[in-house]
Amino acid sequence: MRVLFLGILITQSLIGQVGINTTNPQQTLHVADATANARLEGLNTANNNDNLGAQSTTRVYIDADGDLVLGGAAEKVEILVDTENYLADVEDPTSLVNQTGNAFGYEIAGNPIDFTNHQFTLTKNAIVEVNYSVSFSLYKTSGTSGRIDDRHARIVQTGLYFRQVTDPTDPYAGPAVINDVDGVPINGGPWCIDVNASGTVCQETGGLLALNGQFYVNSDSRNGEYRDMWNTGTDYVKLPPGTYVALFAGQLAVGNVSGTGAVKMYLGSGKDELQIIAHYYD
Repeated sequence: MRVLFLGILITQSLIGQVGINTTNPQQTLHVADATANARLEGLNTANNNDNLGAQSTTRVYIDADGDLVLGGAAEKVEILVDTENYLADVEDPTSLVNQTGNAFGYEIAGNPIDFTNHQFTLTKNAIVEVNYSVSFSLYKTSGTSGRIDDRHARIVQTGLYFRQVTDPTDPYAGPAVINDVDGVPINGGPWCIDVNASGTVCQETGGLLALNGQFYVNSDSRNGEYRDMWNTGTDYVKLPPGTYVALFAGQLAVGNVSGTGAVKMYLGSGKDELQIIAHYYD
């Protein structure tokens, strides 16, 4: 049987195969023509909240019943990292941040405990959400004793940045990410993420996220708190496909460094929570 309807040729063979614009269907439904399209009213923006519109790509999936459906939230959001202790709990040169007087730049500090499992891959463009709580300790000397008691107010600031993973065994091998997916410097950067010990020369730049800080001052050499303190931060950035690792940088700033001794901060000396979530949009 052949039916001509509104200029479209539809044929049905004896074995039940249906062809549109073809007299020789090769499947149960065969739509011919290299520029052919199909429209399903139930998947358009007017009828389906999961359709993100013309400005974004919305994937169509086949559910368990064989029906064509738009992907829901489960296909658009992915938890990439979710850990209750991200950095190694040490107070050594890998976690050390030196005091600076003029608050120039940040210092890279803290090593991921499990770099292999905490590097992550974005499969397409995504808005990446970061939430962290990072620990720190403050000392009058580089040793593990000696509370600060000079009454000088200090500012402890922390931030998170991403590196591209080029060596699966070394989190610091790849370049620091400076720009977002649109080529715009992250948070108005680039930021100095690695300054020399004197706090005068920037050795590397990157895009810092979730910058946050707090004041610290103490005049009691016996009872002042110096350990188990935390900074928290939340931020978003648009990143392209690729494999990344999240790392931290910190800053310990004071208005006058004279007469204060070798005051130092150790980043990640306690429990450090980190969550990274991808919101795919394209």
